[in-house]
Amino acid sequence: MRMAGFPGVVGTIDGTHVRIIASSTVNEGTYINRKGIHSINVQVVFDPNYKILDLVPKWPGSTHDARVLSQSGLTGLFKENYVHPGCHLLGDSGYPLKHWLLTPYRRPQGEQQLNCNRAHKVTRAVVESVIGQLKRRLHVLHGEIRHSPERACRIIMACGILHYIFKARDLLLLDDDDEKDDGDDNSDE
Repeated sequence: MRMAGFPGVVGTIDGTHVRIIASSTVNEGTYINRKGIHSINVQVVFDPNYKILDLVPKWPGSTHDARVLSQSGLTGLFKENYVHPGCHLLGDSGYPLKHWLLTPYRRPQGEQQLNCNRAHKVTRAVVESVIGQLKRRLHVLHGEIRHSPERACRIIMACGILHYIFKARDLLLLDDDDEKDDGDDNSDE
Protein backbone atom coordinates (compact mmCIF):
# COMPACT_ATOMS: atom_id res chain seq x y z
CA MET A 1 0.00 0.00 0.00
CA ARG A 2 1.23 3.54 -0.76
CA MET A 3 0.25 6.86 0.67
CA ALA A 4 1.84 10.20 -0.28
CA GLY A 5 4.38 8.28 -2.35
CA PHE A 6 5.67 6.32 0.64
CA PRO A 7 5.65 2.53 0.17
CA GLY A 8 4.24 0.42 2.98
CA VAL A 9 2.23 3.22 4.56
CA VAL A 10 -1.02 1.81 5.94
CA GLY A 11 -2.31 5.00 7.50
CA THR A 12 -1.79 8.46 8.92
CA ILE A 13 -1.96 9.41 12.56
CA ASP A 14 -2.94 12.75 14.02
CA GLY A 15 -4.30 14.24 17.19
CA THR A 16 -7.18 16.65 17.43
CA HIS A 17 -8.89 18.34 20.32
CA VAL A 18 -12.62 18.20 21.01
CA ARG A 19 -13.88 20.92 23.33
CA ILE A 20 -15.65 19.97 26.53
CA ILE A 21 -17.21 22.00 29.32
CA ALA A 22 -15.02 22.87 32.27
CA SER A 23 -15.30 19.93 34.61
CA SER A 24 -15.52 20.31 38.36
CA THR A 25 -13.45 17.17 38.86
CA VAL A 26 -10.27 17.00 40.90
CA ASN A 27 -8.20 16.89 37.69
CA GLU A 28 -9.97 19.79 35.96
CA GLY A 29 -6.68 21.50 35.09
CA THR A 30 -5.44 18.52 33.08
CA TYR A 31 -8.22 19.11 30.54
CA ILE A 32 -6.88 22.57 29.64
CA ASN A 33 -4.91 22.32 26.37
CA ARG A 34 -2.08 24.58 25.23
CA LYS A 35 -4.60 27.08 23.85
CA GLY A 36 -6.28 27.40 27.25
CA ILE A 37 -9.39 25.45 26.22
CA HIS A 38 -10.90 22.47 28.05
CA SER A 39 -10.70 19.50 25.70
CA ILE A 40 -10.18 15.82 25.09
CA ASN A 41 -7.09 15.00 23.01
CA VAL A 42 -8.24 12.45 20.44
CA GLN A 43 -5.80 10.24 18.52
CA VAL A 44 -7.08 9.13 15.12
CA VAL A 45 -5.54 6.91 12.44
CA PHE A 46 -6.93 6.96 8.91
CA ASP A 47 -6.25 4.42 6.17
CA PRO A 48 -5.48 5.60 2.59
CA ASN A 49 -9.25 5.76 1.92
CA TYR A 50 -9.68 7.92 5.04
CA LYS A 51 -11.62 5.35 6.99
CA ILE A 52 -10.83 5.35 10.69
CA LEU A 53 -8.51 2.49 11.68
CA ASP A 54 -7.92 3.58 15.27
CA LEU A 55 -9.57 6.12 17.54
CA VAL A 56 -8.42 6.92 21.08
CA PRO A 57 -10.70 9.51 22.72
CA LYS A 58 -9.70 9.30 26.36
CA TRP A 59 -6.88 11.70 27.18
CA PRO A 60 -7.21 15.15 28.80
CA GLY A 61 -6.41 18.12 26.57
CA SER A 62 -3.05 18.81 28.22
CA THR A 63 -1.71 15.42 27.13
CA HIS A 64 0.80 15.59 24.27
CA ASP A 65 0.11 13.55 21.11
CA ALA A 66 3.31 11.53 21.63
CA ARG A 67 2.15 10.43 25.10
CA VAL A 68 -1.28 9.47 23.78
CA LEU A 69 0.44 7.29 21.18
CA SER A 70 2.90 5.73 23.63
CA GLN A 71 0.05 4.70 25.92
CA SER A 72 -2.24 3.44 23.16
CA GLY A 73 -2.68 -0.15 22.05
CA LEU A 74 -1.40 0.86 18.64
CA THR A 75 2.18 1.11 19.90
CA GLY A 76 1.98 -2.44 21.26
CA LEU A 77 0.66 -3.77 17.96
CA PHE A 78 3.68 -2.43 16.11
CA LYS A 79 6.22 -3.30 18.85
CA GLU A 80 5.00 -6.89 19.11
CA ASN A 81 4.96 -7.30 15.31
CA TYR A 82 1.21 -7.83 15.06
CA VAL A 83 1.46 -5.47 12.10
CA HIS A 84 3.66 -6.57 9.17
CA PRO A 85 7.20 -5.19 9.67
CA GLY A 86 7.10 -3.41 6.29
CA CYS A 87 4.05 -1.36 7.29
CA HIS A 88 4.29 2.22 8.51
CA LEU A 89 2.19 5.12 9.70
CA LEU A 90 2.78 8.74 8.73
CA GLY A 91 2.77 11.24 11.55
CA ASP A 92 3.56 14.90 11.97
CA SER A 93 6.43 16.40 13.95
CA GLY A 94 4.44 16.05 17.17
CA TYR A 95 5.31 12.34 17.14
CA PRO A 96 8.64 10.59 17.68
CA LEU A 97 10.33 8.89 14.76
CA LYS A 98 10.02 5.08 15.02
CA HIS A 99 10.75 2.28 12.56
CA TRP A 100 6.98 2.03 12.06
CA LEU A 101 6.17 5.75 12.32
CA LEU A 102 7.54 8.11 9.67
CA THR A 103 7.79 11.76 10.64
CA PRO A 104 9.16 14.78 8.76
CA TYR A 105 12.85 15.58 8.90
CA ARG A 106 13.48 18.15 11.64
CA ARG A 107 16.26 19.84 9.66
CA PRO A 108 15.97 18.62 6.06
CA GLN A 109 19.20 18.58 4.10
CA GLY A 110 19.05 18.20 0.36
CA GLU A 111 16.27 17.96 -2.18
CA GLN A 112 15.31 14.38 -1.30
CA GLN A 113 14.60 15.23 2.35
CA LEU A 114 12.77 18.41 1.34
CA ASN A 115 10.58 16.38 -1.05
CA CYS A 116 9.88 13.90 1.72
CA ASN A 117 8.75 16.72 4.00
CA ARG A 118 6.56 18.18 1.24
CA ALA A 119 4.82 14.82 0.83
CA HIS A 120 4.26 14.71 4.59
CA LYS A 121 2.79 18.20 4.48
CA VAL A 122 0.37 17.34 1.66
CA THR A 123 -0.77 14.21 3.48
CA ARG A 124 -1.20 16.13 6.71
CA ALA A 125 -3.38 18.70 4.94
CA VAL A 126 -5.64 15.91 3.67
CA VAL A 127 -5.88 14.32 7.12
CA GLU A 128 -6.75 17.68 8.68
CA SER A 129 -9.42 18.07 6.02
CA VAL A 130 -10.91 14.68 6.92
CA ILE A 131 -10.86 15.56 10.63
CA GLY A 132 -12.60 18.83 9.78
CA GLN A 133 -15.16 16.91 7.74
CA LEU A 134 -15.77 14.55 10.66
CA LYS A 135 -16.33 17.50 13.01
CA ARG A 136 -18.72 19.20 10.58
CA ARG A 137 -20.70 16.04 9.87
CA LEU A 138 -21.17 15.36 13.54
CA HIS A 139 -21.67 18.83 14.96
CA VAL A 140 -21.29 17.73 18.56
CA LEU A 141 -17.55 17.40 17.81
CA HIS A 142 -17.27 20.91 16.36
CA GLY A 143 -18.76 22.74 19.32
CA GLU A 144 -18.42 21.98 23.00
CA ILE A 145 -19.57 18.68 24.47
CA ARG A 146 -21.58 19.50 27.58
CA HIS A 147 -21.15 16.27 29.49
CA SER A 148 -18.60 14.82 31.88
CA PRO A 149 -15.20 14.00 30.35
CA GLU A 150 -15.98 10.27 30.58
CA ARG A 151 -19.26 10.64 28.73
CA ALA A 152 -17.65 13.02 26.22
CA CYS A 153 -15.13 10.29 25.39
CA ARG A 154 -17.96 7.82 24.71
CA ILE A 155 -19.72 10.38 22.51
CA ILE A 156 -16.52 10.96 20.52
CA MET A 157 -16.10 7.19 20.03
CA ALA A 158 -19.71 6.88 18.84
CA CYS A 159 -19.09 9.70 16.34
CA GLY A 160 -15.98 7.90 15.08
CA ILE A 161 -18.00 4.75 14.53
CA LEU A 162 -20.65 6.71 12.63
CA HIS A 163 -17.95 8.32 10.46
CA TYR A 164 -16.56 4.86 9.69
CA ILE A 165 -20.03 3.69 8.64
CA PHE A 166 -20.47 6.79 6.44
CA LYS A 167 -17.17 6.07 4.68
CA ALA A 168 -17.70 2.30 4.41
CA ARG A 169 -21.09 2.79 2.79
CA ASP A 170 -20.16 5.90 0.77
CA LEU A 171 -22.85 7.91 2.51
CA LEU A 172 -22.58 11.61 1.81
CA LEU A 173 -24.06 14.29 3.98
CA LEU A 174 -24.98 17.78 2.85
CA ASP A 175 -22.04 19.36 4.71
CA ASP A 176 -19.07 17.71 2.95
CA ASP A 177 -16.96 20.81 2.20
CA ASP A 178 -13.21 20.30 2.25
CA GLU A 179 -12.34 22.59 5.14
CA LYS A 180 -9.41 21.69 7.33
CA ASP A 181 -9.36 20.95 11.04
CA ASP A 182 -8.70 23.92 13.29
CA GLY A 183 -5.10 22.74 13.63
CA ASP A 184 -5.42 22.27 17.37
CA ASP A 185 -2.78 19.60 17.73
CA ASN A 186 0.66 19.34 19.29
CA SER A 187 2.91 19.41 16.23
CA ASP A 188 5.62 21.97 15.60
CA GLU A 189 4.39 22.67 12.05
